[in-house]
Amino acid sequence: MPSTTPVETPTDTDGVSLSHGLKQRHLSMIALGGVIGAGLFVGSGAGIAAAGPSIVIAYALSGLLVMLVMRMLGEMSAAYPSSGSFSSHAERAIGPWAGFTAGWAFWVLLCTAVGLEGIGAAQIVHGWLPGTPEWAWVALFMVVFCGTNLAAVKNFGEFEFWFAALKVGAISLFLVLGVLALAGVLPGTDSPGGSNLTELLPNGGEGLVIGLLASVFAYGGLETVTIAAAESENPVRGVARAVRTAMWRIALFYVGSMAVVVALVPWDSPQVVEDGPYVAALDRLGIPGAGQLMNVVVLVALLSAMNANIYGASRIGYSLVERGQGPAWLGRVSGGVPRAAVLVSSVFGFLCVLLSYWRPDDVFAWLLNMIGAVILVVWIFIAVSQLRLRRRLERETPERLAVRMWAFPWLTWVALAGMVTVFVLMAREPDTRVQLYSTGAMTLALAAVGYAWQRTRARAGR
Repeated sequence: MPSTTPVETPTDTDGVSLSHGLKQRHLSMIALGGVIGAGLFVGSGAGIAAAGPSIVIAYALSGLLVMLVMRMLGEMSAAYPSSGSFSSHAERAIGPWAGFTAGWAFWVLLCTAVGLEGIGAAQIVHGWLPGTPEWAWVALFMVVFCGTNLAAVKNFGEFEFWFAALKVGAISLFLVLGVLALAGVLPGTDSPGGSNLTELLPNGGEGLVIGLLASVFAYGGLETVTIAAAESENPVRGVARAVRTAMWRIALFYVGSMAVVVALVPWDSPQVVEDGPYVAALDRLGIPGAGQLMNVVVLVALLSAMNANIYGASRIGYSLVERGQGPAWLGRVSGGVPRAAVLVSSVFGFLCVLLSYWRPDDVFAWLLNMIGAVILVVWIFIAVSQLRLRRRLERETPERLAVRMWAFPWLTWVALAGMVTVFVLMAREPDTRVQLYSTGAMTLALAAVGYAWQRTRARAGR
């Protein structure tokens, strides 16, 4: 039977707790900027090329799924604020093996993503300064953000505040310019009207499926706000606020910007994939230096993701150790920061970068495939945990329900059905099938280790 006792403690073995240095403005901007990543600015081009104008439908459908997931996660995180977020909730609701599996799978995802984002950022700077080696820029970024996260958590908050402000400003300006152009009131630009929207499904349902899969994984990063909330001045209020504004943020930044892009630029324009949809749209508007402008924005998005992922990985690792699911030394806290967890998370990320240079054709590609569907595994744990914890909260501590899942339990089951559907669609597509199977193998291995660990502790009476 799953334990009903608290699964995290406020201090490590030295009696030192995490700080609460994040202010409400930090948390609000982390929540706002967390939905704007490099995947939206660049990766959405492939989805548009496959789905055509129906990419708007794909982003709307996956956005609805993400909103349901965030609402469920917000309900649990407001009731039980923890740096372990969904991992802690899974342990409380399902059992220690579930918290172990979800937590370490997500840790691997974040650490690997740090390496990938470092490479992407280095490639942009190398394009500006071709005489400099890419590895040196990767090393510089790793040192800067490792140092940022080793210092007080408010430093992480400040970096993310300004990174997010730049991203929000850039995409807001893009939306304003796009709407003005479509309305025919932008000087020097003729409105295309609906000429680019005549064929909704140019590649049929198969194209929509590819666009849907691409859009699902573009929403990564939303979970960070519930991890960060545990170190804010008022965790419950912070989570509640962030979750309640998720709907308009997703609708505006993702669905809205995709609608503007496909209305301005023909979906089959080669520039959409080669330069990215936002650059293609800005070029169509005659904005000078659009390519370099978007390179700056993408660089900011990548650096923001590196910073946030090192932070998220270190806090997930710390929480797992606090619950006895990792080596004790990894949970040491100094100055309110789990510095050992920060260092290990950064080292793993840098190791992934080295792997990309040593074995670019197999090892790193395999590693990326392994984590390809981890976010869906995490969402499954979130939904199942919320189904179980909601009843317990209503029965034992209803006052903790500061955020409530809509139409419980029906929409939770709808979300689970949506996740299963995405898994089925991944299994049908050759490009995503290997990701699904590799992630499945890693998840089963972690679940087996977690279950064995749980049984060992139970026999020992701990």
